Amino acid sequence: MNIDYPFNFNGRGRTSTTDTDDHIRDLIEQLLFTSPGERVNRPDFGSGLLKMVFAPNSESLASTLQGAVQAAVQRWLGDLIELKAIEAKAEDSTLSLTLSYLVRRTNEIKTTEISRTV
Repeated sequence: MNIDYPFNFNGRGRTSTTDTDDHIRDLIEQLLFTSPGERVNRPDFGSGLLKMVFAPNSESLASTLQGAVQAAVQRWLGDLIELKAIEAKAEDSTLSLTLSYLVRRTNEIKTTEISRTV
């Protein structure tokens, strides 16, 4: 059973569920926008991405961002997906990430865009 994120209830008053593709996307979003130290029982869970949002935009920031995301995905979601490409954009107060990844169970390549206003 894949619980939908963010947690909510369906029309019957039960926990909402989702399909596997959406569940994997939800897991990626949770990982990317969780800062290490936020989870009590997993203090090292997260990517540290939100700390980089306000840093000056540069080649080194893009490289650091890519490395941090790659490491976090490999560590926490490596059994589900293999990250193929990352593209990051920061415009005004919105951070957008486009990720291309291979779903290990189905060998399908998926692309998802995740954005967050900070």
